Amino acid sequence: MAAWLIPAVKAILPFVTPIVSSALPVFTTRKSDEAAAAQAGVLQKQITELQSAASQNALHVKELAAQLQKTVTALEQAAAVAESRFRRIAVLCGVAAGLSMLAIGVSLFALFSFSG
Repeated sequence: MAAWLIPAVKAILPFVTPIVSSALPVFTTRKSDEAAAAQAGVLQKQITELQSAASQNALHVKELAAQLQKTVTALEQAAAVAESRFRRIAVLCGVAAGLSMLAIGVSLFALFSFSG
């Protein structure tokens, strides 16, 4: 090696660290700019996916609302049918109770009128 190179390197070494440390942010900002651009692209893709998912969810909610409306209508119809059957059964039970009371009265009348 040349004899002049070692003293030159020793003279330059103390200045290498500040030069590298001052140049490093320039390179990292470029990388962070690229990372920010890549992150912005990822964020845009995520926003697009979220918008698509929200649109699909809206369609599913509309379908569920239509099914719920059909279900409620069917339940209302079934409740009306059940109520009319209940009224009919209640009337028949009343008639049966009245007839049974009449039968008990006739049997009591027959029992006391023929025994005496």
